[in-house]
Amino acid sequence: MDVADLVGQARDGSPRAVARLISLVEDASPRLREIAAALTPYTGNAQIVGLTGPPGVGKSTSTSVLLSALRKEGKRVGVLAIDPSSPFSGGALLGDRIRMTEHATDPGVFIRSMATRGHLGGLAWATPQAVRVLDAAGFDVVLIETVGVGQSEVDVVRLADTTVVLLAPGMGDGIQAAKAGVLEIADVFVVNKADRDGADATVHELEQLISLSRREIRGRSWRQPIVRTVAAEGTGAEDVVRALAEHRTWLERHGELSLRRTTRASGEVEAIAVQRLRAELGELHGGDRLAELARGVVDRELDPYAAAETLIDELRRG
Repeated sequence: MDVADLVGQARDGSPRAVARLISLVEDASPRLREIAAALTPYTGNAQIVGLTGPPGVGKSTSTSVLLSALRKEGKRVGVLAIDPSSPFSGGALLGDRIRMTEHATDPGVFIRSMATRGHLGGLAWATPQAVRVLDAAGFDVVLIETVGVGQSEVDVVRLADTTVVLLAPGMGDGIQAAKAGVLEIADVFVVNKADRDGADATVHELEQLISLSRREIRGRSWRQPIVRTVAAEGTGAEDVVRALAEHRTWLERHGELSLRRTTRASGEVEAIAVQRLRAELGELHGGDRLAELARGVVDRELDPYAAAETLIDELRRG
């Protein structure tokens, strides 16, 4: 396999090449570093949009209709649908792709399900690298649909340029939802199933929450819009696309886009460095040294900080 040739095919629109690159990323190929180096010059152009919210709110259907609205504007769209892992195969359950079959034959769309493989945070471990693949392949927009998130599962905010939080009437107390943490990460709120009873109350609760917790970013405030949709009927998607465009303009005007992408790159570099260090720790004397120091802590011969410093010193000496 020639990596440069594979990247060239992906940039020429080959879905097979894009799929192959993402598979190599997911499997932590030994050529991962070479792949990243080949992709990097072509990245930084796609708009990265994260869609998250509680289970049952209609994320998959909303992603599908948003995809249709973006295609009407002529955008090439890549979708990463993060599914829970199968407890048997470890692979994605593919529930999201089933709901997007209408786009399967569209050459301007690429849809990939990714298994979380036990990774918390609503995303798969390889999601940042998969986003890089789609960005380099020339997609205008990359949609990341997370698994249903809870209090700590908000990793998408560290990866997306714009985070869309979906809610629906009848999903419970709005204040309780705010405590779950997902409301704090929203750049755009979408109230799906807005034809149901209680939609007005949900919108009103959100308006109150926004007014109570106005976020000041670098001295300039972005007031999160609230968009009503009925994804099952395909209504409201154009309003979401408009809100995304307005937020992108705001990000660029105030320098926030560059700041978010720098923060994203910082997190990615840190994660790779930590993974490398963890691998080196495992290789140190076959892992026996770590076990030896751990026994010293259990036997009260060492405190944990002294043991850690010893391990770091030995790593530095090679």
